[in-house]
Amino acid sequence: MVFLSIQEVIDIIAMSLVVGLIFKDFFQSPTKTPEYYLKNVTPGRSIVSRLSMSNFWWAVALVAPSIILHEFGHKFVALAFGLKATFNAAYGWLFAALVLKYLLGFVFFVPAYVAIRGASTPLQDALTSFAGPAVNLALWLGAAFWLKNMRGFRSKKQQDLAMFLKAFSKINMFLFIFNMIPLPGFDGFHVLAAL
Repeated sequence: MVFLSIQEVIDIIAMSLVVGLIFKDFFQSPTKTPEYYLKNVTPGRSIVSRLSMSNFWWAVALVAPSIILHEFGHKFVALAFGLKATFNAAYGWLFAALVLKYLLGFVFFVPAYVAIRGASTPLQDALTSFAGPAVNLALWLGAAFWLKNMRGFRSKKQQDLAMFLKAFSKINMFLFIFNMIPLPGFDGFHVLAAL
């Protein structure tokens, strides 16, 4: 049994890249500061473009895994119940988010979803719906626990890791809380409706 099709891999990559574009201005990469680029300027590339690329990849690393793993939570629980589940990038939402970001500076979007097919019980629906937010809850608490138990921040790498864990924890906290809102379209609504 193939867990990911070629199309799903393409959707994951596309979604990750667009998410990086959307969030690159929200997160400052810790390892590549303006001072770094002033010392290491190469002809043909501006400091701004280099900072943007660094922030882009930092945003991809921070945000995309949380979204992908959230959707995998839904997918793998559905598969465990014998349902068919396919990861999909929400291309329309991703495009709308890019437009909103660049025109209004405001972002609200659904980057991806899992299409689930097959007959299921209400309990299976509730568990499948809760699986995504449960992944975000685990990532939030895991990152917060790791951050809390780090021993000092002596090196630059430790400081960067601490910065990553703090942002990663907050992103997953937001995704958990946001997705559990009991309004139609949200996982929280599907959980309550299925019970």
